[in-house]
Amino acid sequence: MFSKYFIIGVFLAGASLLAKSEPQSTPTIEERNKAIATRVFEEIFNQGRFEVADEIYSPDFQNHGYRRTVDLKTDQDAVHAEKQAFPDLRLQVERLIAEGDWVTALWTFRGTHTAGGYGGLPATGTPIEMRGITIWRIVDGKIREEWSSFDELGAYSQVVHHVQGKLWIALGAFLVLVVAAERLLWVGCKRLVKLFRHKPSQA
Repeated sequence: MFSKYFIIGVFLAGASLLAKSEPQSTPTIEERNKAIATRVFEEIFNQGRFEVADEIYSPDFQNHGYRRTVDLKTDQDAVHAEKQAFPDLRLQVERLIAEGDWVTALWTFRGTHTAGGYGGLPATGTPIEMRGITIWRIVDGKIREEWSSFDELGAYSQVVHHVQGKLWIALGAFLVLVVAAERLLWVGCKRLVKLFRHKPSQA
């Protein structure tokens, strides 16, 4: 009787040890690529840890922008400028889809324009929210290529809407100055004309 329970106990203990020693399932290439894409948003954009770019991007990375293709340094310089202009910048991933070497992210940008550097604009204090989409090609664990599209015009319109009151005030002040300068010039010209008319003729 004892030997029967002993054998069953040894069998169960052995099965448990075997189960624990079995290797964990290897993540798929899609899962690995999604993790890499997530690091871009969380570590670089949200946390400002720019130094991890070399771990995430391939040295021959190319960003195929709307107007031109740029290398990794130019791309990261733009990210630095964006983070400087929007210190509280947060990129929230709405959808993340992967297939083979490709990862597509639908994201929402939120931040407050409290410093210069965004499209050459001085700080406006404008809260910006816009959506965009990014497609990456990831090869051997590093991002090789990127294509991004976002509502840049919508972002600028939010800035204009935020500062339109100040713009109207500035325009009004400018018009007042123009009118005042015109009046002063007119008065000055009239006085000069009078001065020359009454100037006594020399013998």
